[in-house]
Amino acid sequence: MIFSVAYFILYFLLFLVLLWLLVFNRKHYRTQLTQQPRISILIAARNEAFTIGRCLQAIEALDYPKEKLEVLIGDDASTDGTRAVIAAFIHDKPHYRCITITETLGQARGKANVLAQLARQATTDYYFYTDADIVVPPEWIKAMLSEMPPEVGVVTGITTIQGKTLFAKLQAMDWLYALGSMQVVSDLKLPVTAMGNNMVLRRQAYEAVGGFESIPFSITEDIAIFNQVLRKGWRFRNIYDRSVLALSTPAVSFKQFLHQRKRWMRGSMHLPFYMALIFILHAAYYPVLLPFFAYTSVGVMMAIFTFKLLLQSLYICICLKRLGRSASWWMYPLFELYMVISSVVLIVYFFLPIKTVWKGRKY
Repeated sequence: MIFSVAYFILYFLLFLVLLWLLVFNRKHYRTQLTQQPRISILIAARNEAFTIGRCLQAIEALDYPKEKLEVLIGDDASTDGTRAVIAAFIHDKPHYRCITITETLGQARGKANVLAQLARQATTDYYFYTDADIVVPPEWIKAMLSEMPPEVGVVTGITTIQGKTLFAKLQAMDWLYALGSMQVVSDLKLPVTAMGNNMVLRRQAYEAVGGFESIPFSITEDIAIFNQVLRKGWRFRNIYDRSVLALSTPAVSFKQFLHQRKRWMRGSMHLPFYMALIFILHAAYYPVLLPFFAYTSVGVMMAIFTFKLLLQSLYICICLKRLGRSASWWMYPLFELYMVISSVVLIVYFFLPIKTVWKGRKY
């Protein structure tokens, strides 16, 4: 009983602090470039025949001079028509290159190995990273470079899900809620994490850590290199703005969703302690609330539940609004149900002795 009361006091105090920071400590972004340097865009592709076309079309639509773009695509032993789709798109575009990945560099494996080899082919001082199933906005390059003064080695944008199904829309809210929580911490100048589908690394910072091939293998290679870059003394920026809002395809099945989240949960082991504390407190809400019912009334439980739902809905609503997005009112209580089910299932699934499947490979 005492533990539960203490937990809820801490939980709601933290929630109110995060909400206050979200509203009153907001960082404003301005896309201002005094120069437009040449940049490289690095894309790892493995069996992406159905998605890479939209990715390349978005890159072609970037508001940035074509002569200052270098687009490197690594075909990671695709067994579908990925290579053919790429070839058809780039055949008349000399600033694109598709490289077949056949070797392994150092400690790098999977996607990290592809990116390590693409970096060796890059000829510019800025490495932009996105995934083959991502659509980046036209202002992406300019907005990311605008937040990259000389001391900054890594800049991370914001990504959400694009889809018409109810499951896809719930995943989109989930992404923006989690990333919004990370952003308020990042705006305090505390490092959090990076996302490999929407990130730029300064070449000097990348080479200072020896590249992906010099980092112990991780299936969350973006978090791994982010941490290494910071250890070398480089600064970071995280941007929560529609100018860098990338759109990803959703997990189409619950099985795929579980594998994706298990991979992320493994990566969260490398998050700073303050972010781990926030996520642990958040994940413990229902495991603490349900046993609490034995010591209190239904009315008290409903009051706690309602207060949490209102705070969470307000937080998500603000996050969505800042990106020019919205959700129907009934999506907010439905999202809570989604959170309950997914949280319980994921906690169980994480501890099962099942390998994580990622891009057709098991880890």
